Amino acid sequence: MPRFKLPFHGYAVKFSPFYEHRLAVGTSQNFGILGNGRIHILDLAGAGAGAISESLSFDTADGIYDVSWSESNDNLLISATGDGSVKIWDLAAPPTANPSGPSTSTLASVRTFKEHAYCVYAAAWNPRHADVFASASGDCTVRVWDVREPGSTMIIPGHEFEILTCDWNKYNDCVIATGSVDKSIRVWDVRSYRVPISVMNGHGYPVRKVKFSPHHGSFIASCSYDMSVCCWDYQLEDALVSRYEQHTEFAVGLDMSVLVEGLLASAGWDQLVYVWQHGSDPMAGLPPDDGMKRNGCIQQCGMQLLLVLFSISNPLTGSQRSEELLLEFSLLKVVDASGLLACIRV
Repeated sequence: MPRFKLPFHGYAVKFSPFYEHRLAVGTSQNFGILGNGRIHILDLAGAGAGAISESLSFDTADGIYDVSWSESNDNLLISATGDGSVKIWDLAAPPTANPSGPSTSTLASVRTFKEHAYCVYAAAWNPRHADVFASASGDCTVRVWDVREPGSTMIIPGHEFEILTCDWNKYNDCVIATGSVDKSIRVWDVRSYRVPISVMNGHGYPVRKVKFSPHHGSFIASCSYDMSVCCWDYQLEDALVSRYEQHTEFAVGLDMSVLVEGLLASAGWDQLVYVWQHGSDPMAGLPPDDGMKRNGCIQQCGMQLLLVLFSISNPLTGSQRSEELLLEFSLLKVVDASGLLACIRV
């Protein structure tokens, strides 16, 4: 299976709905806590030889937490960023029309939407309405936007904790799924969103990404800080269909191909992108484990990152930004007390 090494930590990966060989990947420096972001446009055309090439990239002054392709224009892309905004990108525009280069020379985006009071973790175009998209934020709301309007057109208070992800149903333009720090996946009808249609539990840590299948109306894929990718059918009583555990760090990016049924892609903090067919082993054909351990995050983070994790807080909820809070909990879980104390004393 082909894979591509990222210079930053992966947060999102999306197949183009127009070109089966094209992927967009959103990344952030320093695990998305601070630093720049970058969007990679990847070409899978030569992936049969085990290689994925980069055709285009954009740099931003803040981390990229999500990317989403337009369903009506093959060159339009939106991104969710750590500064609380959603930006529109045009791959066909001259380089100066998009944010590019180092942060000191970053230019204005094609268009920027900014109403959320905290980080925007996800953005998703509506599959049937070309001008409508939704965004999910650490301010515990999902906002629905119309590019023809100056501001958001709907605010959905979906969870009591930070909302990290959202996606529209491809067969019902009024149905949207969300994932939260509360570890649940919820499915909503925007015409009556006070009570969710379905609530799915099964991840051990916050749900970082949800994605509706483009081929089956009730099929959802999700990834989590528990390092797993799960597949669900929200109409079944036992909704969990399958679980994959190829990542050795937090799984934070996920997508399903529109053009190839059952093809999934995931990206994680292990700086790896996996592409595989549902029902197959994502690790098939790859070299044996190169020594990375499940506690590799601790080995990579060190004391400086741990101190940052304890110092950043969400002014709206009184809690740390969900990524940092979860990583703190992970450190407490996978390291014994003596190990954690030793780390703190460094």
